[in-house]
Amino acid sequence: MQLDGVAETRVRVVSLNCSNTEIVAALGCSGLLVGVDDDSDFPAGVVAKLPHVGRDLDIDVAKVAALAPDLVLASNTVPGHEKVIAALHAANLPCYAPETITLADVAHDIREIARRLGVAARGEAVAGELEGAVAAAREAIEVTEAAIDATNASTAAGSAGSASSATAAIRRPRVLLEWWPKPVIVPGRLSWVTELIEAAGGVNPFGHDDVSRDKVKSRPVRDEEVVAADPDAVVICWCGVKPEKYRPEVVTGRAAWAATGALRRGQVHCVPEAFLGRPGPRLVDGLRALQRVVASARAARDGTAAPPAVR
Repeated sequence: MQLDGVAETRVRVVSLNCSNTEIVAALGCSGLLVGVDDDSDFPAGVVAKLPHVGRDLDIDVAKVAALAPDLVLASNTVPGHEKVIAALHAANLPCYAPETITLADVAHDIREIARRLGVAARGEAVAGELEGAVAAAREAIEVTEAAIDATNASTAAGSAGSASSATAAIRRPRVLLEWWPKPVIVPGRLSWVTELIEAAGGVNPFGHDDVSRDKVKSRPVRDEEVVAADPDAVVICWCGVKPEKYRPEVVTGRAAWAATGALRRGQVHCVPEAFLGRPGPRLVDGLRALQRVVASARAARDGTAAPPAVR
C-alpha cells in the first residue's frame, strides 16, 4: 500500500470497536486489519474474514497479542474500557484509545488514526467530509429558521393567537433519542449525538437540563421527566440491537408517555445504532436520518403535512 507518497508500509492493526474498524476502512486501509472485536460488522466483507478477539469489555488480550499487532485501536468512552486499556499496556501492546465525546473529537480521532497509519492526507479528507456535512446542515437550518421567522413576522399582525403559533413554529423540535428501553437511557450534554440533533435542527431535551449540567454522557430518565420534556419525536437507537429487532410498540405502548407530542402525532422513528452510536464516518448517515426526523416532527407539530406512520 502506498501511503501518502512515502515508501510502502505494512502496519498490523487490531481494532477493538466498531467505530475504529469503520474509520480504518474509510481511510482505505482495510488491508492493514489483522483482527477485530466481535461487534465490528462493517464493512461486512472485510470483518467476516478476520480473526475476532472478543467484545467491548470482554476483549481477549491474549488473542490480540497472538496477532502481533503494531497498533491496537481501542476506546475509552464508557466505564470499564480503562481496564481493557490497562490490560493492553500490561501486555506491552501499542494502543491508541481516545475518549471520544464531541464531534470535534471524532474528527480528531479520524485524523490521528490516519496519521498513525501513514495516510494523513486521506484522514484530512474523511474528517473534512464529516465536518462539511455538519456545517452544511447547520447552515441549512439557519436558512430555514430565518424563512420561518420572516413568514411569522409578516403574518402574525400582532394577534396573540398568531404570535403563539409563530413561537411554536420557530421552536426547534425536541428529539428524545433512546439508547436503551428499560430503563430508558438518553444521551446527555457530553455526547456527539446532542450536537448532531442540534445540527439537524432539533434539540435534545436532556442535553441541557440540570442533570446534564453535571457533564454526563448519558443517563436514565424517568417517565415524569419525559412527560415534562414533552418530546416532539422519539428516536429508537438501541445499542447492540440490530435494527430489524427494534420494536416501536415498546415506545408507543408506554401509557405514561401517551400525552407527549411524539406519541400523539405518531413521531416514533427508528435509526440504526450504527449511524449514531459509532463515532466515525457513518455519523454523516446518522445526521441525515436526524434531519428527516426533525423535518417530520416539525411538519406534524405545525400541521404542514400529515404525520407519517410509526416506523
